[in-house]
Amino acid sequence: MDRGRMSRAGGRMSELPMRVQDSNRMSMIYTTPQSKPSFGKLSMSKPQSVTSERRTSFFGARTSGVGAMSGFGGTEKIKDVRPLHDKSYVQQCIKQLHEFLTDQGFPGPLSPKMLQSPSTKEFVKMFEFIYRQLDPTFEMPNQKVEEEVPALLKALRYPFVLSKSSMYSVGAPHTWPQVLGALMWLIDTVKITQSLSKQELLFSDFCEDERNIEEGVEYNKLFFDYTAETYSKFIQGQDTFEDEDEVFIQKLQKLYNVDEAYLASMEEKHQFLSEEVERLEKESHTDRLMPKRMEKVKLQSDLKKLQSYRSSLDTFKSNLESKDTELTEELDNTVSHLDSLKRERDQLQVLLQNQKFTPADVERINREKNELQQTISSLSRSLEEAEQHKWNEEMALAKVKEKVSVQTCFEV
Repeated sequence: MDRGRMSRAGGRMSELPMRVQDSNRMSMIYTTPQSKPSFGKLSMSKPQSVTSERRTSFFGARTSGVGAMSGFGGTEKIKDVRPLHDKSYVQQCIKQLHEFLTDQGFPGPLSPKMLQSPSTKEFVKMFEFIYRQLDPTFEMPNQKVEEEVPALLKALRYPFVLSKSSMYSVGAPHTWPQVLGALMWLIDTVKITQSLSKQELLFSDFCEDERNIEEGVEYNKLFFDYTAETYSKFIQGQDTFEDEDEVFIQKLQKLYNVDEAYLASMEEKHQFLSEEVERLEKESHTDRLMPKRMEKVKLQSDLKKLQSYRSSLDTFKSNLESKDTELTEELDNTVSHLDSLKRERDQLQVLLQNQKFTPADVERINREKNELQQTISSLSRSLEEAEQHKWNEEMALAKVKEKVSVQTCFEV
């Protein structure tokens, strides 16, 4: 980046405090006098070249004895407002931790069940893996891990205290939420650092002539600086950002060459035209809208009639389809019955053709049959009369026998 571009970037960044390492563990100060916004987390060292320094380390050289105000301001103790004792919030953090480790290619075994209550050894592996996203050369010492982890978090300006005793029982119910909160903060630091690296690549080749800078790219950088500064103050507990908003608006006005006087005149003109339109609408509102409203009512009525007519047509269609189905079934049955009658007729024709009698013989036989039936009927009547006569005679004989028997009894 040449001197002109450096001055423009530095003017924007110099408003934020630099962050320095207060121990001999690792320096957090930039290698240049200017600094990018800290986000209340890790600051990234400014690379000297795009091709080499960016691949080596995100940090600057070691320093000692350097006094500077941290990104959070002073030594005031900050209250952790995160709901770390809320089970749903803890589960959400565990899910985000699992997703981050999976996306970054965590080498060890990983499961949501293990993250519910990890051992100290498992926690150290996760912490070391996440920290290596910031410093690829980092190696966790084999001894005094309970001192190393809180010290590293303190060096990164973690705003809350993580006690050494919590490292002895990381997965305990009263300890794990606090440790999990520290891991989530460290993950946010990694994401912001990676974002800063991408921004360095994006904004490293600004044109020297400001008139040729693309407004979209410059706006993105202004907005990034604004969000970085406000986020840093939000972490410190600030909820409103009137001053930052005012500065951001002024920069945008300068970027887009905003003429406030022209805007004010246009706003007055817009207000005047709006009032004029409203007045005209009130004056002729009834005359202009009444025909349209009547037409709308008529169209709505026609629409309802058409919908009703369509509904009746659908019902009529459904009935016709039902009748068609019934008639089709009846037709199939009739055709089947007709086929059976045809087969029966054919069989009778075959029998008729194979019989030995002529039609004259059949007529004679039928005539004789009729005569015989008449004879049988006559004989049947004669038989019935004879049986009736026999019955009468038997009854008379029985009466005579009864009289004779009575007389005999009297004579005796």
